[in-house]
Amino acid sequence: MIEIGRLPNSRAAQAFVDYLKGVNIDCQIEPLPQGVAILVIREQDAEQARKEFAHFVAYPHDNKYLQASWEHGDTQTKLDYGAPSLQLLTQFITGAGPVTLVIFGLCSLIFAAMNLGFSQAMFNSLAYFGAAPGADSTQFWRIFTPSLLHFSAMHIIFNLLWWWYLGGKIETRIGTAPLLILLLVAGTLPNVLQYYLSGPNFGGLSGVVYAIAGYTWVMGRRKPEAGIGLPPSYMGFMLIWLGLGFSDFMGLSMANGAHVGGLVIGLAQGLFDSRRAR
Repeated sequence: MIEIGRLPNSRAAQAFVDYLKGVNIDCQIEPLPQGVAILVIREQDAEQARKEFAHFVAYPHDNKYLQASWEHGDTQTKLDYGAPSLQLLTQFITGAGPVTLVIFGLCSLIFAAMNLGFSQAMFNSLAYFGAAPGADSTQFWRIFTPSLLHFSAMHIIFNLLWWWYLGGKIETRIGTAPLLILLLVAGTLPNVLQYYLSGPNFGGLSGVVYAIAGYTWVMGRRKPEAGIGLPPSYMGFMLIWLGLGFSDFMGLSMANGAHVGGLVIGLAQGLFDSRRAR
């Protein structure tokens, strides 16, 4: 048997397996410590199955997969998902890697502390140079730590959902190193740009989110066999949101410099990594 790819949960894997059965490719699911592997029985089917897997990863909500489940789903298949709460926790963990989960946890803890009476202390400790009393260039961490600050529920929810969804894909399907590079580069250089555009009072993971969105979109188009991709509608939403940031939409103050800088970094790294992988 030949492994053609991995998915974070059994439900998604079963939909894909049902589709492969419909195109006469014998395959099965193998549970892993994190997610499941898709195994093809016949070696001659492996190349076509990999192409189908790349399409599934990029467009998992395509109607043909739902149709395949109705037509070819095995009613005898029993997958133990456990209690709903346990299932959600398992999917959350298996859909991400250590870097994804650590940053998710750090941002959440900092946001919780800011809303439990430590807002000023958190800001003074993590804000960019010049934003807090005593902040100077010797405190090198301040070039990155503003990325961990969030100032509203909508702000952190938007960023962390994208971070888990896209960052998790990158880390579990390509590796920790590409995500770590994106995090460090897009979590620092766009902050410098934002500082020169509007001053030191900013924060949020948005620059990194735009970087991983750009990276995922490029890799999905140029190297789909890598197993990640961003549907055009999702990328379109991100670009529309980026444009709204320059129009003072709903009176929100957005770090437009960080968004643009992050997107450029993600696109550039995606082009580099996709060329290197060829």
